[in-house]
Amino acid sequence: MTHQLPATARIGLGGMALLLVLAGSALPAAASPADASRAPAEATVEEQRLDRAAPQEVLRRSGFDAFAPRFERALQHAKSYAQAERTVTRHASALWQRAVGRAQGRGPATGDLSRGDDRPLYWARLALSRELRAWTPRFDLDDQRRAALRSALETASRGQGDIHYPGHRAKRVLVTGFDPFTLDRDVRIGNPSGASALALDGTLVQTPDGPARIETVVFPVRWADFAEGVVERALARHLPHLDLFTTISQGRQGRFDVERTNGAWRGGFADNENASSTGLVPVADPATQPQWTSTTLPYRQLAEADTGRFPVYDNTEVTEIPAGGTQPVTRPDGPTPGSAARAGGGGDYLSNEIAYRVTLLRDRLRLPDLPGGHLHTPVLQFGAENTNPQTGTVTDPAFERNRADIVGQVRELVRTAVTATG
Repeated sequence: MTHQLPATARIGLGGMALLLVLAGSALPAAASPADASRAPAEATVEEQRLDRAAPQEVLRRSGFDAFAPRFERALQHAKSYAQAERTVTRHASALWQRAVGRAQGRGPATGDLSRGDDRPLYWARLALSRELRAWTPRFDLDDQRRAALRSALETASRGQGDIHYPGHRAKRVLVTGFDPFTLDRDVRIGNPSGASALALDGTLVQTPDGPARIETVVFPVRWADFAEGVVERALARHLPHLDLFTTISQGRQGRFDVERTNGAWRGGFADNENASSTGLVPVADPATQPQWTSTTLPYRQLAEADTGRFPVYDNTEVTEIPAGGTQPVTRPDGPTPGSAARAGGGGDYLSNEIAYRVTLLRDRLRLPDLPGGHLHTPVLQFGAENTNPQTGTVTDPAFERNRADIVGQVRELVRTAVTATG
């Protein structure tokens, strides 16, 4: 994703205390009695896009338009915060499981939209979020608990509470994807990284050394969530137990890129809330924050292996301000000593940031031998006769074929990475 496109387990090193520090999160202050029963907030920018024709068609043609009405009815029966929390978690988790099952061919197709489509999950999640935001409960609910319910919805509907590695015989692989983005440019857009997450979650790939189990999560395209530590909260407790991880996002046209270097810089491109952020990536303990982090994925093997129709590049380019300099310089072979980051190989948007955050987390957890880094997929393109956002259809044969080819190649790249790292 580059802006050039339109019950915690012990984690060593201090357990949960370290998790909170790494996430840069602070517990919210207790609300005063006067805060209780605040009026529901207005719909967010993302939620407002739901009323456009393409999202409604995606929901209708996938059968995912049924989730929000069921959720709204269930919320009306909640008589306490505990009941509301169970309702939110149950429905959000069911949404994730249904999206995964649909992508992997389990259960009814519920509509004529292709099974591998990631967009029903995105728009249905926003439909649930809007219902929750508009809900007037039958009991006092302060801002702090409203926020906790929204957080529970996000966590459960993104697979972040569903990471399980049963048994000890299979290697453990974690893959992350993203929501669709640049939706004001074309609201029909999907994201092949999110589609890959749905297709791979809970699956096994076979390697010469035995099977590897893949678990996946999906992250929002929102600067604020990253600043609040959503990545670290979701992943910190899992990293010490993994054999490999890769963050994935949509990148350049017609190619995969293994991003060699990640930079500590936000370039300001608007997110899905049309918010912008420019400056140093905000992390806990900024005094020890490096300007650059590096992949530990087997980039040479990934670039050389025959994994599918798209070429795979070992991308070493960065943009930096050299030590003692004042102007950004693009370097084809990585950063120079003492330089300040302005863009990693994956740019200066949230794909670079998730790669930076997870590899920094790896390093701060002292896991130097854990293979991990970022993979950019090709842009998911519509067919040549279906490129106009105003007159085009929500899907076409070329769009579905391109998505299937990208997802299949992601699977082979993950298999190759696990095999290469032994």
